[in-house]
Amino acid sequence: MAEGARQGRRHRRGALQGHQRRVHRPERRAGGEGEGGGAMTTTTAPPATESALVTDDGARLAVSVLAPLGAPSGRTVVLAHGWAAARRVWGTVADRLIREGHRVVLYDLRGHGASTSGREPFSVPRLGADLGAVLEHVGAPGDTIVVGHSGGGFAAMAYAVSPAARLGALVLLGTAAHDQDTPDSEVKMMGSALFSWAVGRPALGRLLLGQNMLGKRADARAGEVNRQMFAAASPQVRAEAFASSRGMDLREELARVRVPAVVLAGSADKVIAPALGRAVAKALPGARFEEIEGAGHMLPLEAPDAVVRAVGEVAGRPG
Repeated sequence: MAEGARQGRRHRRGALQGHQRRVHRPERRAGGEGEGGGAMTTTTAPPATESALVTDDGARLAVSVLAPLGAPSGRTVVLAHGWAAARRVWGTVADRLIREGHRVVLYDLRGHGASTSGREPFSVPRLGADLGAVLEHVGAPGDTIVVGHSGGGFAAMAYAVSPAARLGALVLLGTAAHDQDTPDSEVKMMGSALFSWAVGRPALGRLLLGQNMLGKRADARAGEVNRQMFAAASPQVRAEAFASSRGMDLREELARVRVPAVVLAGSADKVIAPALGRAVAKALPGARFEEIEGAGHMLPLEAPDAVVRAVGEVAGRPG
């Protein structure tokens, strides 16, 4: 996990900020002799393409597109983060996906990171429409793999059940299709000045968020990344986001979504119970469910390898 966090930081400083990165790979000498049996070659990764799209209600969404390293797989993978997070949550996952030859698209949900809010209220259907706009903006092909974590999973499912949906596969992480009626007390806390003050203090913020959002084996640096993103989200957006899933139930509509899918849940997830992820997999005709032992809610930070394996699995399955 520590190595994953280090890779994630390198990736964020490089590709996500548009700087070139030099990637070292071992190359075997012709005779196969010498210590370690290989020399080092250097590959320069192209910079990320940074852009912004303006939605039909005036939200400005920040988008990054990462080109594959090595031979392209031909697949585009779009990553949608959850509430009070940002594109940077995908640092390690995105780095490993481009190394496997995928074109990777990351974007900040409306009101998060470098994206702005629009005229319409924050809602799950609106987030599904935003995802559709991102796919169109980057010219995503019909076999695109959409990966959604938590609230980003709500967006992925809302898009998948829409009449305009064009996608090849789904990977859903720590998410649910129903039973997300956030109580008033939690919504109020998300928008409170006291809570914002608390998560803005590194040690206190890691403690408050970590005990609910992360598994016990999570790397401490993953906890700090999670805290920084949560603290950076505006209190108003946090409150609106957590209230937006009230009354959501996509299970019946998901029965009509016939694409390969993998649903992952952490066994120690206290934010969205693993049973709700299992219900998503049951609703999707082509889905497989997997519970990640010991992981909490933040699977992009806690279990990046499992996420990458799931993408590889659905990429290899016939549609």
